[in-house]
Amino acid sequence: MNVAVNVDAREDIPVWLAYGTPVFTVLAALAVSAVALVVLDVNPVAAYATMFVETLFTEFGLTETLTKAVPLILTGLAVYLPLKAGLFNIGAEGQLVAGALAGTWIGLNLSLPGLALVPLMFVAAAVAGGIWAGIPAYMRAKWDVNEIITSLLLTFVALEIQSYLLRGPMQGGTGNFPQSERFSEAATIPELVSGVHAGLLVAVCMVVVTYVLMTRTRLGFEITFVGSNDEAARQAGMSKFYVYLLVFVVGGAFAAMGGISEIAGAQGRYRAGFEPGYGFTAIPIALLGRNSAFKVLLAGLFFAVLFVGGSSMEVAFGVPAALVEIIQALVILFLITAEFFKSYRVGIDIDRGPTEAPAQPQGGDD
Repeated sequence: MNVAVNVDAREDIPVWLAYGTPVFTVLAALAVSAVALVVLDVNPVAAYATMFVETLFTEFGLTETLTKAVPLILTGLAVYLPLKAGLFNIGAEGQLVAGALAGTWIGLNLSLPGLALVPLMFVAAAVAGGIWAGIPAYMRAKWDVNEIITSLLLTFVALEIQSYLLRGPMQGGTGNFPQSERFSEAATIPELVSGVHAGLLVAVCMVVVTYVLMTRTRLGFEITFVGSNDEAARQAGMSKFYVYLLVFVVGGAFAAMGGISEIAGAQGRYRAGFEPGYGFTAIPIALLGRNSAFKVLLAGLFFAVLFVGGSSMEVAFGVPAALVEIIQALVILFLITAEFFKSYRVGIDIDRGPTEAPAQPQGGDD
């Protein structure tokens, strides 16, 4: 018996596969992660009930989820927008830090009313994040330098600058902790609802702006066109240089606003390590929501649930905190797998070989 695997390119993607990929990806990641829970002698049903049900149906869990979602949504947009142009912004973490530093400096050094100071902190953060993201964008657009490497390396530069400033010029408070002074009331982002700061409104507004940009404007069409076929876009008179710079600079501004939202809204002061991998988590968020800015919003909320619910599960069952990172990695793995099956149809042919003819009955003499 011979078995042959046939891989053929799809002409059309089934609707159920196109729209079901994010759901299948998440379910597969949770199913595989359940194996790790079983190995740790933890009931997966009880653990996931703690992670999702208690997080979404208690006031504390819901408040924490919405607060965590703000930087995740904004950094997700920071990766999503360049992705639509065919670029990978791996440096959202560095852009988040650059924006948080710039916004913090404004908040600590200017004496203005809150209605003027908080918007100015956001503007300063967005400018710093845009400039930081503009460096790899310019290098890619001008000299075709790989933006994955440059944006990632600049993240480590931003983290080193953060370490220096919080142990030097910007250090405040008591002791030798790498942190700034506490923000004044005027420099603190006000609450939108009980326990949730107004940064959530900023994140939702940026989602709407991104959606309108990508679906209702000529610029959004150019971004998508350049991302799908940059050579054809060039022949059509579109500027790849301009598009590359734009998506990275705007993406960097989004990530930076996520940074200052977390610092001035949730933390109350700048602390080293305030960003538990938000910029890197933005990668699976953008991949999950790559078809729409509103899907980025939903993916950001999902990963916020993972962060908050993962902490609850760690306390309740004693599971390692790394389990959330395992789920994130599995989401990326299954997303890549799903993209393959969206592009190709896989079939199996089984050849059982020649079939022997049945033996003829022997006739006897009458």
